[in-house]
Amino acid sequence: MKRLTIVVLNWNGVEDTVALLRTLERCRLPDGWSAVVMVVDNGSTDGSAARIAAEFPKVDLVALPENLRFAGGNNRGLKRALEAGAEAVMLLNNDTEADPGLLERLLLALEQHPEAGAVAPLIYFGAPSQRIWYAGGRCEPWLGWSAHRGLRSLDRGQYRSIERTGYITGCCLLARRDAWERVGLLDERYYIYAEDADWCLRARRIGLPLLFVPTARLWHKVSASAGNQSAWKIYQRLRANLTLFARNARGLARITWAPAFVAQQAALAAWLALSGRMRAALAVPRALWDAALGRDPARVAR
Repeated sequence: MKRLTIVVLNWNGVEDTVALLRTLERCRLPDGWSAVVMVVDNGSTDGSAARIAAEFPKVDLVALPENLRFAGGNNRGLKRALEAGAEAVMLLNNDTEADPGLLERLLLALEQHPEAGAVAPLIYFGAPSQRIWYAGGRCEPWLGWSAHRGLRSLDRGQYRSIERTGYITGCCLLARRDAWERVGLLDERYYIYAEDADWCLRARRIGLPLLFVPTARLWHKVSASAGNQSAWKIYQRLRANLTLFARNARGLARITWAPAFVAQQAALAAWLALSGRMRAALAVPRALWDAALGRDPARVAR
């Protein structure tokens, strides 16, 4: 049997994690595959580890003594899964709910496309919504820009075929063992955000295709931990994307990405201000200023 390990990172989100684990119990697998669910508890203080251990004794629970954030926590799970011999490892947000066909269709897509390194499902906003959050994505270092395709549109069957994509969100990223070994783990130098885009750009540079699989479906309670479009989230995402494009720009992109990126952020700040969200708007120049001064993003309070 080939083994899939599903790494679920939990930080003070036990209710979401429990709900996800119940949906994973209903997921089908292709013939020849088995699955192990691993919950990495990222130093929670809400009793998460004890409750998960009591209610889901078959879950491989890894209780970390402190919060290592997204990259650090997931990397602990990835290392454990690979050391145990997993043929594929999925990173899955705890604030999601899985369709019963999620795992089966993603694994079958990997088997049908042996050249691919990683796959991702069609992701909706929180259940029972049919409004799309992710239907593939683009990440263009030369423009200093990344975005989800189909964001906020209703699913009318417009995405039907497996196709290549430029970016897979870390909300649900399933990659072969070989891909994790060749690309490497998540870059822990990111404080929060952009770790997934960085991994995807590294995969693309070594010629590993990334696939969007629309028949696999997931629902995502967007920003359950960070707050949807909060000032803190806008600040941290901007800081992370600055790092992302500075590290991954190649050739002419080294010249073009920065002015394009600043222009986009100016437009975002203006839109937020006109919408009456001044605190969020002010997070944009603050993030740019702090980045120029080299200030640690970890010092910014939520």
